[in-house]
Amino acid sequence: MEQFEPERLSAAQVAAMRRSLTGGRGALTRRSLLRASGAGALALGGLASLSACGIPPARRDGATAASDDHSDTEKVINFSNWTEYMDISEDEKSHPTLEEFTKRTGIEVNYTEDINDNVEFFGKIRPQLAAGQDTGRDLIVVTDWLAARIIRLGWAQKLDPSHLPHAFANLIPQYRSPDWDPGRAHSYPWTGINTVIAYNTKATGGKKVDSVTQMLDDPTLKGRVGFLTEMRDTVGMTLLDQGKDPATFTTPDYDAAIARLQKGVDSKQIRRFTGNDYTSDLDKGDLAACLAWAGDVIQLQAGNPDIQYAIPTVGYITSSDNLLVPARARHKANAEKLIDFYYEPPIAARLAAFISYVCPVAGVKDDLAKIDPALADNPLIIPDEEMTARAHAFRMLTSEEETEYEEKFAKLIGA
Repeated sequence: MEQFEPERLSAAQVAAMRRSLTGGRGALTRRSLLRASGAGALALGGLASLSACGIPPARRDGATAASDDHSDTEKVINFSNWTEYMDISEDEKSHPTLEEFTKRTGIEVNYTEDINDNVEFFGKIRPQLAAGQDTGRDLIVVTDWLAARIIRLGWAQKLDPSHLPHAFANLIPQYRSPDWDPGRAHSYPWTGINTVIAYNTKATGGKKVDSVTQMLDDPTLKGRVGFLTEMRDTVGMTLLDQGKDPATFTTPDYDAAIARLQKGVDSKQIRRFTGNDYTSDLDKGDLAACLAWAGDVIQLQAGNPDIQYAIPTVGYITSSDNLLVPARARHKANAEKLIDFYYEPPIAARLAAFISYVCPVAGVKDDLAKIDPALADNPLIIPDEEMTARAHAFRMLTSEEETEYEEKFAKLIGA
């Protein structure tokens, strides 16, 4: 397959990428609706809709017969993604990497930014999936907990490894075999999402904040600490701080983490639990320290030198947004070609430069350096060995655990 080799970009092109870093990623669309299941979904009965929602008891097989794949005769892909999650041209009218894919393969991509929230999106596609019907989408991007649910229900197709040579070879080790999709049989990461501690040095008086214990116990931070409305991030970081492994924790471990956080709420050490809207409070200094998503930190640092981040010694929580081919999709082979395309390092570099989240593709650093050397050296985009060693994933939950744990978390955050 022909490789796409990016030339060194013009100043205008780099400026366009910078605009994406400082104003992109849809702060009020990508995460303010609570990236995973979160408080808002629970308050509106979203969790119940995920755990029950009329799903038939019989597990459907996500495989689609070869005769149902129309890729040979229909050169098209219907691709649903989150807002601000794709590279954009200088005039903001096209997506250069998608255009390159079409030029190379002859496959047109109908690209739609129609995912604003995991729960909301699942509600859109669930009726068709449950009925064994085509959703009208050949490729979707969902966060790992929802990917796990869709796979468990049999509503994602198994991918053909022979169509994914770059993806198989270039996926970085930490994402290779999650417990919810061993060996990546059904999914590949679009991007990684790391949870770190962010702090405003002006608000902390120059003090570094590098642990959950410090966030919860330091009296100088009282009333100026933020945690996330995403249960897996907040509880996962607290479990790590308490010496527990998020990959193997028990219900008593979970309850102890909730109790630790409840103490912070009761003492008013914690100012509030937030979605992506922590960014403005941290930028202004109303929050001195908070749990934050690494891509947001990169964007904030571009405009405010007081914003810093820390990786706790005990580690941090990592998750991913993932590419899936839904059951009954008409163009599976075409979708696999697109997945593989984004695992070519030159293509992955262009994507990473725009979205500023963890790139799951190995060997991308040199190509990213041609776009912006600072991005290539940023461990929040390309984790180094030390950062990779500290990464921890939150384990897959049973349906019963998910309901129980989210209810306890909702009570904690006042949802």
